[in-house]
Order: sequence, then structure tokens, then C-alpha cells
Amino acid sequence: MFRLVLRGFSGSPLLLSARSCRSFSGSPPPEMSADLVRSTFLEFFRDQHGHQLVPSSPVRPRGDPSLLFVNAGMNQFKPVFLGTADPRSEMSSYQRVVNTQKCVRAGGKHNDLDDVGRDVYHHTFFEMLGNWSFGDYFKEEACSMAWSLLTMHYGIPADRLYVSYFAGDAASGLPADEETRLTWLEIGVPPGHLLPFGLKENFWEMGDSGPCGPCTEIHYDHVGGRDAAALVNADSPEVVEIWNLVFMQYNREVDHSLQQLPRFSVDTGMGLERLRSKVNPYGGRTGLADQMKVDTAYRVVADHVRTLSICIADGVHPGMSGAELVLRRVLRRAVRFCVEVLHAPQGALASLVPTVTHILGDVYPELHREADRIQDVINENEAHFLSSLQQGSRLIHRTLLKKDYKHGVFFPASVAWSLHRDLGFPLDLVDLMLEERGVQVDRKELDHLVAENQKVSSDLQSGDQSQVMLDVLSLADLQRVGVPPTDDGLKYQYRLDRDRYVFPACSATVVALYDGQTLVSEVPEGQRCGVVLDQTCFYSEQGGQSQDKGYFTRDGSQDVLYPVEAVILAGGYVVHQVTAADNLKTGDQVQLHLDQVHRLSCMVNHTATHILNFALRTVLGGCVHQRGSHVSAERLRFDFSVRSSLDVSQLQQVDRCVNDIISANHIVHSQELPLQEARRIKGLRTVDEVYPDPVRVVSVSVAVSELDDETDRETSVELCCGTHLLQTGAIEDLLIVSERQMVKGISRIIAVTGREAKRAREEGHMLSQDVDSLSARLTGSAPSSLDAAQHLAKEVGVLSDAVDNTPIPQWQRRDLQSRLRALQRTSNTTVRKLETREAAVKAQALLEKNGRKNLQVDSVETDSLSILMKTVNHLSAAAPDSHVMLLAHQRHSGKVLCACQVPKDSAALSASDWAVAVCRHLGGGAGGSVLVAKGTGSSGDITEALRWAEEFARQETQR
Repeated sequence: MFRLVLRGFSGSPLLLSARSCRSFSGSPPPEMSADLVRSTFLEFFRDQHGHQLVPSSPVRPRGDPSLLFVNAGMNQFKPVFLGTADPRSEMSSYQRVVNTQKCVRAGGKHNDLDDVGRDVYHHTFFEMLGNWSFGDYFKEEACSMAWSLLTMHYGIPADRLYVSYFAGDAASGLPADEETRLTWLEIGVPPGHLLPFGLKENFWEMGDSGPCGPCTEIHYDHVGGRDAAALVNADSPEVVEIWNLVFMQYNREVDHSLQQLPRFSVDTGMGLERLRSKVNPYGGRTGLADQMKVDTAYRVVADHVRTLSICIADGVHPGMSGAELVLRRVLRRAVRFCVEVLHAPQGALASLVPTVTHILGDVYPELHREADRIQDVINENEAHFLSSLQQGSRLIHRTLLKKDYKHGVFFPASVAWSLHRDLGFPLDLVDLMLEERGVQVDRKELDHLVAENQKVSSDLQSGDQSQVMLDVLSLADLQRVGVPPTDDGLKYQYRLDRDRYVFPACSATVVALYDGQTLVSEVPEGQRCGVVLDQTCFYSEQGGQSQDKGYFTRDGSQDVLYPVEAVILAGGYVVHQVTAADNLKTGDQVQLHLDQVHRLSCMVNHTATHILNFALRTVLGGCVHQRGSHVSAERLRFDFSVRSSLDVSQLQQVDRCVNDIISANHIVHSQELPLQEARRIKGLRTVDEVYPDPVRVVSVSVAVSELDDETDRETSVELCCGTHLLQTGAIEDLLIVSERQMVKGISRIIAVTGREAKRAREEGHMLSQDVDSLSARLTGSAPSSLDAAQHLAKEVGVLSDAVDNTPIPQWQRRDLQSRLRALQRTSNTTVRKLETREAAVKAQALLEKNGRKNLQVDSVETDSLSILMKTVNHLSAAAPDSHVMLLAHQRHSGKVLCACQVPKDSAALSASDWAVAVCRHLGGGAGGSVLVAKGTGSSGDITEALRWAEEFARQETQR
């Protein structure tokens, strides 16, 4: 990949540096700005070779759960390779394409995170320059263009370039790629610079199945003037790959066999990457030469602040799972190096964001728009991590106090894993902190915990793979034999008749059957299959809306139902997944029966989602951007960018705004427009999706034909393929029942409509009355007894749980939670006062009974460990030189409560050792500190337990 370096955090130009990257020839080449490198590449393919320039997609993958981040230029083009692109979209027409793609390799299969900083060429963020051919040119043209760009436009000496190609694989039945070898020879590559390699190096596969093919790679020798063929693909930093050309000509089937693709494609990638800091005194040292890790830290911080800026601008924030968890680790690694190695003040990392914006903002303008939010997110997460560092240090210290972990005794792996999982500590930081104390973690057990976690994550990521999806060859076969895309226009052709929705009947012909591996003409009873019809009224899951439900019947067998399990759109074909209730063959006539209640509920919630989106923007302003949504029959979910959670007033304003629109019963307009015309509509809301052309525009209250870039009327208008109401009044009511920040800067709303919203408002009213009643009792006369006070405190807890977990208006939940927290503080204070009073009485009785002996072990009557502990505190305050332990026997259960305290200068016996010994003797457990401890056990003979506790203490103190 192409090697570039960033010349400083001060905003100076991005340069191709001879000194840091090593020269391409004997004399250093002229320094070349990154903008020039990028523009030369793009203009070469666009202007000289007729490629269409396509923008970078965001680093969050579009609809691809197999990826945490976009990690290669080809990710956004997978629908083209797989044949699943919507035939009405611009993407389906791509033939020659060029772009520069934002890529992140941290987590998942491609993970460079731990290597960043150790050398000068590993990075988590980079730009991938790429050119693609989809069924247009192939090997000869691709190789010729690559060689011309490198040698003639970038001026790289040809004698420093080595080329690898696929040598074939007998076991797979794959011949050597002779076409590519001969092409390179004709271009002029010397035979000694043209090297064959096997499957591992020169055969590229998208995954376990799917498009694949041989690749040819161009490698660069940094030294020159020698034969470096032996260093190609040998992990030598002196000979590195700079360009990979993949020739997709096969499809890997589920059974691992290879079939030739109906059309061949080219995917090439060259990395515009390797950016780093040159804040003095950066010296470019690596390995042993960088003993203080200062240069490593500069490289880590420079790389990670770019990754953070790009990801946060694209809506990926540090969090607790998936891509968000990986980004949290990136941020915390950067903070560590800032604080521990560079000794930079808190906030230094975020202060570098303007420099990143200055350098990359012209190419990726979202960096300018989101610069303030990026800095806020980094600063808040940095502060939280620094707090976690202190908390983790205390946890390590407490663990080390419990046992001597030196001399071959390992630090518990469970504690190390908790530091990593719960507090976000990198595992190498845990090792470092323990190493400073001369302790080692139980590495075998820790590796086991890591492996178990990875297995769970892998299982979760794999998800449900049971859908019957047409593969690329079957899609190509359908197109080859002239099967037109499914006509699904009927899904929009419903009407209102006397306030009742009427959905059209649908008769269809089976045009294709897919058994999970290939197209077939017939499926037997019990066969799970995909059914393609010439037309359908079913909505396939897309645009965040759930698929339709229902069934179809076959003409002549109307009593046999074929329930539709899933509805999937692939390459313009709507695939109805069924398990055949009877034989089914192509040419059969079927009648489709839509679950109208389910569809109408989805329509209600989808239109409600649009109105909610508009209301949020109206109340909160233009900072609100949709980050995701999902519409089902039961509820709607809406994710959006916002600085912090909404307060009670904002939630109430959104509630009023939404329900004003519903009450007005506005007409919902929809119309297809050319995509470019639609994008000119003022106030249009879009999300990161590939839209078809023409595209469907949905507008509330204003006809689509009246919308243009001059329209001043504010209304909800979005590009949307979903099914919507014809008038807003059918929503009846919309209520936000949950709103919380998923990660800093991204909130998630859950809302319900109609009867569910009405029910939630009624529940909220009843809970509000309950809180009013409880508040009156707590603020009235003080409870006369501890039992009464504890009962009231328990009521507060039960009511708090109900408020937390019952669907009610979120604004009301926030208000009631605030009131209940105040009531909880009041009730807890009352309970503590009464407990303290009762403990004082019990302590006084014990003092009168036992005096102020140096060792006091006795029993008291209480079922409260808190009262027992307070009684011990009172005794110790009255007799500060006394070792005190009290046991409380619960006769009905046999349970024994234990509490103890020792003098501050008690070197012979710690409270925790005493409590642990006694409670273990009683079959239980205990914990605490050197001075105070508590625990539980069980015994049928409290007298024997007291005797044993006293004898243990006496032996320990007399040693």
C-alpha cells in the first residue's frame, strides 16, 4: 500500500516524505502532498479512463452485520458483486468506478490496533484509493492502468517494483493465472520480478462463500539496486505491497466448490495512508531504539485521533458493544499514551481534532460539521476513563491486600478480566500495572476468559443465518433467462373507504423457486424454499420497516396454506420464504393473502416515525440527524444525534408537536421523483442509504408537487420506500415511553401509538397518584417505629421499580423518578436514624453487661446486618482498644449475621481475617477491610459459634 506521513499537528501540509518513507529511487523524489496524490489517482481514472467518481461511504457499514467497520474500498460495492443491488438504483448501473474510501481496521478479521505505533506502517484509519470494473474491462486493462499510474504519474522507478500472481492450486482444481502473467510480461515486467504464489497470498475471497478470484499484487523495494525477489511476501519492512488487483471470476459455493461468474469484475485497492505526528521531538524511532516509547506514543495518538474523528463524524461513538466497543478501546489507548508517555494534560487529545479537520475536512466535509461534537465526545470519554483508571488502581490494590501474590502465586484472572470488560482497561495495561508490583496474572485462565468472550461475541454476530437468499449465480440465471424484477407496486395501492383501509387483492404466477443452493422447477412438500412471483403485494423488509406477514394459496388447492416466513428483496426480485405445505412448481398460480392488521400497524408506526423525526428537529434544532430506525407492528425505535438526553420540558414539547400533527389529520402525500430532483427539496431528511432512481418522496400536509427548494413551509418530507398512512389521524396518539443515550451523542427513542399509547398514559396517571399518596405519608408525621420506617422505604423501592419498568410517558417517568429519589433519601435518612438509635440502646446494654474488655464477643437480637454493624461501631467508639465481634442468630432459619471491628493499631488480627475465619467456620463467607468487616453463616448452636470466634481472636492476638 502507498505510504504517506503527516508532517505535524500544527496544520502544515500532508506530505509524501522521502526521509520517513524511504525514497523511491537513489535520490529523494520531490515531496508530494496528499491532496496531489489523491487527486492524481482520481483524475487518472476519471479523466483518462472514463471511471465514475463515487463518494466514500461512512465507516459504519450499510446493512452488513458481518463487519464492525468499513475496512476496504469494496465494502460499499458488495451488492454489485453479489447481484443484489436494486436495479432502479444508480449502483446497479456502475461499470467503471473510482473513489477514495474511509477505512478502519480495528477489531474483527482485520485488526491493526495493537500494532499501531510499534512501526511506521500500521494504522487503524486509512484511505483506500480504488478502481473497479463491473463486467467491463478485465486483467489486461487493469494491469496496464496500474503500471502507468505508478511509473509514469507517480514516478516510481520500475526496477524497484515486483509483481506477484496466482500460481494455481491443484487441490482446488484451479489453474495458474497465465493470462495475468503474460499481461505483465507484455507490459515489460522482467521475468525475475514476476513471482508466482499460492492461495494464501494471491487468491482473494469475500468470505466463506461468494465472489472470489485470483489477484496480482505490486510490491515496492525501499532499498533498490539489488535482487529483492526473495523478500516479496516475506513480511520484510523493506519490500512492501503497494497495490492489489483482484480479478473476481469465480463464486465460492456453500459446499466450497467454485463456479465461474456470469460476468467478471475487477477490484483494486491502494492505500492512501500511514499518517503520523511530527511534534518535536519526534524522531521516527521504532523497536529497541525507542526505549522511552515517545515516538511510539506520537504515532499512536496521531493515528487514533484521526480514527476517532472520522468514526464519530459518521455516527459511531465509543460504547459497550460491537464497533462502539472497539472505538472505546481506540480512545482509551490514545488517552493512555497521552497521559503516561507524553505527559500531556487532560484535553490534549481532543485539542488535535481541529488539525484533523483542517487536513481531511475538504475531502470529508462532515468533519467540519461535527468538529465540536467530536471534541465533546472525546473529552467526556477521556474524563470517564481517567476516573476508571483510579477506580481500577484501587481494585488492584484491594485484591493484592487479600493475599501475597508473589512467589509463583498468580493474580486472579477474573479480576483482570473485570478490569478489561467493565472498566475498559486494555489487558496490556493490567499486565503493566501488575508488573510494577512484581505480580503476574494467571495467563492461562485469562486466555480462557478471552476465548469464551470471543465465542459469545461470534455467536451473537453470526445471528440468524437461516434466511433463504438467492446467491449471485441464481440471480444471474434469472436475468439471463429474462425473468423481469418482481412488480411489487401493489404494496402501495391501498385506499381509504369510509375511514377504513382497503388493500388490493393479488394473484400471481410462480416464476422461480430456490431450494437454498440452486434454482429448481419444483419443490416437494416440507421443502424450505424461496418463491419468486411475477408480482406481489407483500412488503419486503427495507428502510427500517418490518416485512409483511401473511400466506398464499395455490389455485386448485385453496385449502392448503403456504405461510410466508420472510420477505427478502435481492437484485429487484422479491423472495417469499416458505416451507412448502404441498408440492409447488414454477408456473403455478397463487393468491396472496396479506395480514392487514399487521400491515396497518406498521403503516401507523412508520408515519409516526416521520412525524417524530420532524418534531425532534423542530424542538431541538438542526443538530438532530437520524442515525437509525426500526418500525414494527408493536412499536417504533428512532436513533438520532443529540448532545445529551432530552429533559422533561423537551420531551413534553416533542409530545405536543407530534400530537398536534396527528390531531390535524393531515394528508400524507407520496410520489416518485428523479433522485436528483428529490434531493433539491428544501428540508428533505435523508439517511445513509443507496436510494433507487426514481425515488419515493413522502410528505406530510404538503403535496410533493408543491415542494421545491423555494418552499418556506416547514413540514416532514423524507425519501422513503416504506408504506404509510394516507392521513395522520389514524395514529390517534404517539407517546415516547423511553429515551436514553446509547453512547455519548446518540439517543434512542422507543415510542408506541394508538391504544398502546393510551394505555401507557393511563398507567402513568395511576403511578403518579401512587407517588402522590406515598409522598403525603412520608412528609407527614415521622414513623413511630423502625419497622414502619423500613416498610415505607421498601414501598419507595417497589414504586421506583414500577416507574422504571412500566411503559409510561418518558417525560412523566423522569419527573416521577426525580420525586422518588428525593423520597428515597428521606426514607433512608429516617431508617438510619432509627437504626442508630436502636443500635445505641443495644450497645449500652452490652457495655453494662461486659464492660470495656479488650475482647468482646457476644450476640444480639436483630435481623438487620446494618443495625448489627452500627452496634459494633458504638461499642468500638466507647472502647477504642477493644476487639469487638457481634453475632445475630436468626432462629427461624439458622442464619447467623456477623460484624466486627478492631483497634487501628491491631497488627496481629485484622477485621477481615477474623470475619472470614468465623463465617467460613459457619459455612458462609465474609469481607471487609483491616478495621471493619461483616459476613454471614449458619449454625444451630450460637453458643458454640461465639466460643469459637472468641478463641480464634484470643489465639491470634496472643501470638
